[in-house]
Amino acid sequence: MSDLKLELKQKIIETLDLEDIEADDIVDDEALFVDGLGLDSIDALEIGLMLRLQYGINLKSDSDENRQHFTSINALAALVESHRALQGKG
Repeated sequence: MSDLKLELKQKIIETLDLEDIEADDIVDDEALFVDGLGLDSIDALEIGLMLRLQYGINLKSDSDENRQHFTSINALAALVESHRALQGKG
């Protein structure tokens, strides 16, 4: 497991105060919402806030891409890596 994916899992667990769930319980390519981890729209807002505070990522609330970014840990990691690459160029 990459350091970023582990970090994201730990941040999600901490942010959402998920009891009885450890980072190893979250599968990288498993759905975060409904099936899989079973998160909901309120959880998505909290994860969005965490992404902004921890990684400086500002997501637009009306963006269709958000759904893709929040599908799995793999997708969130790709978002963070993409953001870091853009910041590194600037």
